[in-house]
Amino acid sequence: MKCAFLIAALLGALTTISPASATIRIAGDAGGQIGAYLQRHEKMRQSGERVVIDGPCFSACTMVLGAIPHNRICVTSRALLGFHAAFHVDESGRQATSLGGNSLLMDHYPPQVRNWIAQRGGLSRQMIFLSGRGLASMYASCDSSAGETRTGASAARAAVGVAPRFTRSLQAHF
Repeated sequence: MKCAFLIAALLGALTTISPASATIRIAGDAGGQIGAYLQRHEKMRQSGERVVIDGPCFSACTMVLGAIPHNRICVTSRALLGFHAAFHVDESGRQATSLGGNSLLMDHYPPQVRNWIAQRGGLSRQMIFLSGRGLASMYASCDSSAGETRTGASAARAAVGVAPRFTRSLQAHF
């Protein structure tokens, strides 16, 4: 019982971090269901926190680019974004491209990201990657920020969590 109380107290302390001083760090997110990420990113947007992309952010994770205001996102030299077509499992149990999911994704991305994807043939089953100078030309570098977003910053926290179930229309994977 004491352990449960201690865990609850620690979790409560984590949720009281001031939005002005907190940073959400994305350092290894493989993506998942679009609906789960829409909700997660909406909470991130509402938090007012800065988002640091500091490693792989693949699939539905990349929707963070459209959910968070541009001036609250920065990237490190380790940032790597991976984009591919949305899919769902059809009646026969096979993966099928989700045209609605692809449309949702493309509508969600900011114009410079949509243009970058279009220049590479659009979303397909093949993952395309954005990093380095291409990514740095679109987003501010955290590496040169006032030290606030360096790995190990005391206010940094991971943007992870298990999303609840969502309606069928939002269960396309990306």
